[in-house]
Amino acid sequence: MIGGTPAPRCPALLFCPGDRPDRFDKAAAAADTVILDLEDAVAADRKARAREAVVPALRRLDPSRTIVRINGVGTPWHDDDLAALAGSPGTVVMLPKACDVAAVEALAPRPVVALCETAAGVLAAPALAAAANCAGLMWGSEDLVADLGGRPGRTPTGAYPPAVEEARTRILYAARASGVLPIDTVLVDLADADLLRADSAAAVTAGFAAKACIHPSQVPAVREAFRPTTEQIRWARDVTAAAGTASAVFRFAGRMVDAPVLAHAAEILRQAERHG
Repeated sequence: MIGGTPAPRCPALLFCPGDRPDRFDKAAAAADTVILDLEDAVAADRKARAREAVVPALRRLDPSRTIVRINGVGTPWHDDDLAALAGSPGTVVMLPKACDVAAVEALAPRPVVALCETAAGVLAAPALAAAANCAGLMWGSEDLVADLGGRPGRTPTGAYPPAVEEARTRILYAARASGVLPIDTVLVDLADADLLRADSAAAVTAGFAAKACIHPSQVPAVREAFRPTTEQIRWARDVTAAAGTASAVFRFAGRMVDAPVLAHAAEILRQAERHG
């Protein structure tokens, strides 16, 4: 639970086309949470077929590990998606191109992951995250670059351009400020394993709780990045134990330890338990 609203399992969220029911169980088994996609991964002439595949699958898939990305507000398929999902009111939905808090709240009491992938969505992130039924915020790099009128690509060091990095940071701040799940964007370059590891490590360091994937092969790298190392876990346990017999501020392994340091240690132990 995050902020009283059920949150998706972390850290690896895997998109799966809604019109490929043969992949549903494999995707669910591979990832921590599967995102059955009725939007971008499904052609317009297959939307109805995707809904017909997704709805019965929700009866057997673990609801705590399943999200359905519906089509956006104002599209010809949005209302049909909601009507099809009426029998599964507890299923978390991902709302693409989210930019209006009223659109998120209109889905209540259903939990919603708001996908911020436009300039308007990034600027509206604090209001979206504050909606009572918001379970998480995710940002979408590819659609955002297109909306900004920019060009795909990274800086020579592999980092996002400043305008895109700012969007990533805004989503993280908005999510954490409201106590909802911050989810990092997908990497569409399936061949660049080094960039995936770097992106995942950067997401962990910044404070994201999860990262979305578009192929099962990406899941192990994401899980590895989010799992604390043996050395980090040992340090967290030792410093926490030392705090029980020390004053408010003390020295441990050559480092000053106070309340913020102990908070870092507690978070490492929480992550270790969460990620096994």
